[in-house]
Amino acid sequence: MKIRPKRLQVGDTVGIIAPASPPNFEKLTKSFAFLEELGLKYVIGKSVQLQNGYLAGTDEERLSDLHEMIEDPNIAAILCASGGYGAARIAERIDYQLLEENPKIFWGFSDITYLHTAFGLYSDIVTFHGPTLSSMGREDVAERSKHMFKQLFEPAEIHYEEDISMLTTVSGGAVRGELTGGNLTLIVSSIGTKYEIDTKGKILLIEDIGLEPAQIDGLLNQLKLSRKLDEVAGVIIGEFTNAEPKEYVDSLTIDEVFTHYFGKLGKPVVKGFKIGHCEPNVAIPLGVDAILDADRKHLAILPGVQ
Repeated sequence: MKIRPKRLQVGDTVGIIAPASPPNFEKLTKSFAFLEELGLKYVIGKSVQLQNGYLAGTDEERLSDLHEMIEDPNIAAILCASGGYGAARIAERIDYQLLEENPKIFWGFSDITYLHTAFGLYSDIVTFHGPTLSSMGREDVAERSKHMFKQLFEPAEIHYEEDISMLTTVSGGAVRGELTGGNLTLIVSSIGTKYEIDTKGKILLIEDIGLEPAQIDGLLNQLKLSRKLDEVAGVIIGEFTNAEPKEYVDSLTIDEVFTHYFGKLGKPVVKGFKIGHCEPNVAIPLGVDAILDADRKHLAILPGVQ
């Protein structure tokens, strides 16, 4: 069982970092009012306002921010300001033992998937797949996206049913297993590295943005050929935003792609979860056990904090 970080208390200080691309600072600034509504103080990492091409500062600057936030006993949680690209560039130099010895909440999604996977493997810690802070500074943020931050203050099970979004059973059955995964592109990019995702006996979450069906097909085929789909206990299909065909006029639909890979998997698979690049973006802990009942279209997740 992975280490569950301590829950937040009103008055706690959170650290804000940008381990990948620089955030939209205007939207990020607007999100600070939301943190204050939660009763939290915040410290902004140095790299958050830096830019090195498509990166938030150099690899050294982004890595230093992460380590400083982990080491600082006054920081109760680490929230990622943005995704983009670049988290994998610092993975090899992270002090994973430091995080294991100083477990604290780590929150983000998209490119941050690479760090979720790495922390799960080498720091043995529960992390949180949830909206980046810059996305919380948009005008159209759903109340449910905001509400999901409450799970950091009080251990509570998450129950996802069709009252949140329409769910579709792709393959039936029910299973209990540890949650893992996140952004499909980043999951696949880990294969063949020391940070390769472990799906054996686990419930795999996948989501992505801006990929047409042929590209999603290629990524799922890589998961299949690397036997990651053979090993899973079940699959949660989150939001695949802007997944319309572009280059291929006579394209398969995204649903046809999902049916091809998951329809005869013989394990529970459900699609339609509002998890990923969408509103609401339902935040969930990774590294905890969950029960996926594809026949009832119900997902129950154990608390991520203690």
